[in-house]
Amino acid sequence: MFHSEATTRDIRVRVHSRYVPERSDPEHDAWFFIYTVEVANLGEEPTQLVSRHWIITDANGEVQEVRGPGVVGEQPKLDAGQSFTYTSACPLTTPFGTMHGSYQMVTDSGDEFDAQIAAFSLGEPNAIN
Repeated sequence: MFHSEATTRDIRVRVHSRYVPERSDPEHDAWFFIYTVEVANLGEEPTQLVSRHWIITDANGEVQEVRGPGVVGEQPKLDAGQSFTYTSACPLTTPFGTMHGSYQMVTDSGDEFDAQIAAFSLGEPNAIN
């Protein structure tokens, strides 16, 4: 399992990823990973996650960017001390890669900012030295 953590303006983003062998088919260049994200509001002002931007890089250096509204069909609003956790997936055509990005946040007072998602690895355990 791999993990990362970053805090931007009192929004903490923790990510844990793992390889899913039962959903992978290495003979056909298909590796499947899941990642669980916890977004926590450590501050006092309610803040909403409105969109996401992921940068996914495989072992060959191929980069894919994913942008869209919310996460898993939701745009969670986090009051002070609240957190939101979800799990998603990332298929790759290589046994190793990385992900990082940001969540676009807006506070109740209308202030917009990007909460950083620190880089984390996606890796088939036998592929990593």
